[in-house]
Amino acid sequence: MCGIVGYVGSRDATPLLVSGLRRLEYRGYDSAGVAVQEDGQLEVRRAEGKLDNLVQVIAQKPVSGTSGIGHTRWATHGRPSEHNAHPHVDCGAVTAVIHNGIIENFEELKVPLLRAGHRFTSETDTEVVVHMLEDELKQGRSLEEAALRVVPRLEGAAALAFVSAKDPGKIVAARVSNAGGVIVGYGKGENHLASDIPALLEHTRTVSFVEPGEFAVITANEVRFLGRDGRPVEKSRTTITWDPVTAAKAGYKHFMLKEIHEQPRVLSDTLLGRVDRGSGRVIFDEDVRIADEQVRRLQRITLLGCGTAGYAALAGKYLIERLARIPCDVEIPSEYRYRDPVVTQDQLVVALTQSGETVDTLAAIDEARKGGARVLAIVNAMGSQASRVADDVIYLHAGPEISVASTKAYTTMLADLYLLAVFLGQRRGTFDQGAAGKLLAELFHLPTLVDAVLAEEPKVKALAYRYHQSKDFLYLGRGINYPTALEGAHKLKELSYSHAEGAAAGEMKHGINALIDESLPVVAIALQDGTYRKMVSNIQEVRARAGTVIALANDDDEDIGQHASDVIRIPRTNDLLSPILAVVPLHLFAYHVADRRGNDVDQPRNLAKAVTVE
Repeated sequence: MCGIVGYVGSRDATPLLVSGLRRLEYRGYDSAGVAVQEDGQLEVRRAEGKLDNLVQVIAQKPVSGTSGIGHTRWATHGRPSEHNAHPHVDCGAVTAVIHNGIIENFEELKVPLLRAGHRFTSETDTEVVVHMLEDELKQGRSLEEAALRVVPRLEGAAALAFVSAKDPGKIVAARVSNAGGVIVGYGKGENHLASDIPALLEHTRTVSFVEPGEFAVITANEVRFLGRDGRPVEKSRTTITWDPVTAAKAGYKHFMLKEIHEQPRVLSDTLLGRVDRGSGRVIFDEDVRIADEQVRRLQRITLLGCGTAGYAALAGKYLIERLARIPCDVEIPSEYRYRDPVVTQDQLVVALTQSGETVDTLAAIDEARKGGARVLAIVNAMGSQASRVADDVIYLHAGPEISVASTKAYTTMLADLYLLAVFLGQRRGTFDQGAAGKLLAELFHLPTLVDAVLAEEPKVKALAYRYHQSKDFLYLGRGINYPTALEGAHKLKELSYSHAEGAAAGEMKHGINALIDESLPVVAIALQDGTYRKMVSNIQEVRARAGTVIALANDDDEDIGQHASDVIRIPRTNDLLSPILAVVPLHLFAYHVADRRGNDVDQPRNLAKAVTVE
């Protein structure tokens, strides 16, 4: 949730830290701060609110030095304020800490510190750490020795970074459990630290990932990794293929709009090289190692996902059951991890996560692995924790997704789930090669069809402006587009702060009809598939209760206009692929409603991109 950056080298650290925080502001934006080592002293600058407020503070009171750490916050303990902003310092203001995550036992750790005379100035759980470090450093220990004594006493999920004027020119970082990422970036005569890749891309693409229970000791000319016991750990280096330009807005008003318009390209990237031309079989790269015989033995698949990834997982259930004929269930990771689930060795658990760092999903993966299930991660971020702990990995190839509200990661998840369903079906013999060829041909035509949907944006924008003042919305879908209704409502509530509810249209008579009146816009996904006539009947139910209907329909449907006040049209495709096309105008609608209201589309209130705490 929070963003962490660090730098040690010969350049002025302050602008580098601020630049890195700018690229991580999507992770948290209720306060920000930096701690820079200057002339043997530790100088801290902090500000409540967005990063521009910190920039103003630094302009009024400049600070420079060749090493430091920075932080942008998404509040968990303590309201957003300057005194709760990171970095936090010890009583002598010589040591500083920044933190992403939650320290669950901070209250019991705080009691002896208060008795010993330590002065606390914040309401956060983080501040206990720097006072614990202070006590260890007073014993003449190095910063990493102090950290090795303090960090194992912390309970919860936490990623931390420390600097101290008592041990200058050094950053020590640590990761406790499955808290957000800790990534070291390598330079020449300098080294970098960040919680996410975009903060590093301007400076380096060579990185190492700190695993849970590990420490990184970073100086200008050396990076060392230590285990919890203080012994050296050998780390491999990874080359990130994203370039810095990919993470820029490229002329779009918001990252979200740019990412919506990137979907034809990223869908092509996701599909590239994943069908063997000779055999016509779906293939993944070496990160998918499940054998054909293991696929044939599968008795059950469980799909895990939070928020938008959860709706993709629900669509995946339809795809896999239809094409591979394997029973599937969909689980919310935050519930799955606590309910003692039944897990077997002939079960595949598919975890969907854009960041690969969602703490609930990671904990659910751990639960599944304990039960002996095989875990496959569908993930966007290369080298993320989910990709490292899973048995098999399918990468989305969506590139950096900066906007908090996920769009292109959702559609690429759907594409990969479709590929996975065909992959499983081919190995289980649930359809012949001819049927597989047709399924895949339709999939590879999708980027062109998404391009056609995006061309309709002016019409969607006009509708959004017409309805932007509505306080409530209802989204209805059936079959594989029931998850699309859930996702459409989810995006609208995330961005516009309107109440929006997604529902299975067949459930209207079981309570939903009570919501409908003349003030309620109802978005009905009425595509010409096997549920079309049922959806038209549901639309009639809405109209009979004076509700306003916005229908999402196929472009060759000549009858839908008789039933709806407004119509958004998309091309026709295979029913199983229709959610990829159907969700694009719903994302555009949510975007333009929020933009018309003047909301901060890329950084909706109270939300962060990667949810790395419970």
